Formats: sequence, structure tokens, C-alpha cells
Amino acid sequence: MFMVREVLNCQPGKVGELVKKFRALGDVMQEMDLEPFRIYTDVAGEPFWTLVLEREYDSLDAVPALESKVMADKRAQSAMSGYHDLVRSGRREIYKVES
Repeated sequence: MFMVREVLNCQPGKVGELVKKFRALGDVMQEMDLEPFRIYTDVAGEPFWTLVLEREYDSLDAVPALESKVMADKRAQSAMSGYHDLVRSGRREIYKVES
């Protein structure tokens, strides 16, 4: 089992808009019988305007497979339209779940 985090640093003041997009994407994922991401936002720390998505996967091969499946859906594409305009930078963290 692997836990994957997408850590996104948003444009100033845009984290709320990005949260709305990922909530809408989560709704699409639930309609597809998929577990949605957990969504976190920063309370304090550096940098400001950080959003974190977290999800567990059975294997590393499941990560791109899920992304392809979800983003092939027109509802997901619509929900994420304009996503890149809200993000400054990002990174992916992958952890092996030990217990």
C-alpha cells in the first residue's frame, strides 16, 4: 500500500478556488465508485496558500491508471478546467504504508 500526496502551492489568495475544484473532482470520483482525495490546506507555515491532496493506492501502477481513468471523464475535465491558472508550483510525495 502506498500513500501519495500532491502538495500544491497556489497563487496568492487562490487556494479556496482550488479547493472547490478538487471537491467537485471528488464528487465525480465518488460517482465513479472511487475513493476521493483527502484535501488539506495550510493553517500556518511556509509557503502560504498550500493545498495538499492525499490518497492511498494498492500499488504505484494504480496512480497513473486512476489519473487516466478519472481525467477521461468529461465531468472531471470540466471540474478541473483552469486548474493550472491557480497553481504556482507543486510536488508529489510517495510513501510506503508500513502499518
